Amino acid sequence: MTNRVKELRKARALRQEDLAAALGVSRQTIIAIENNKYNASLELAIRLARFLGTPVEQLFYLEDTP
Repeated sequence: MTNRVKELRKARALRQEDLAAALGVSRQTIIAIENNKYNASLELAIRLARFLGTPVEQLFYLEDTP
């Protein structure tokens, strides 16, 4: 699974620290998600999508279906 978290975060001029604080997670969690080292839980995926203003299925997707 891959994601567009970094792309959408940068488009909104947010730092990793800002996104982490808004979601109540660590900066390391955001780094791991952006680098595809950690798959967010369903709850966190939904919170990320809502915060970034995009549907979950457009934020996270299987690598063979961009």
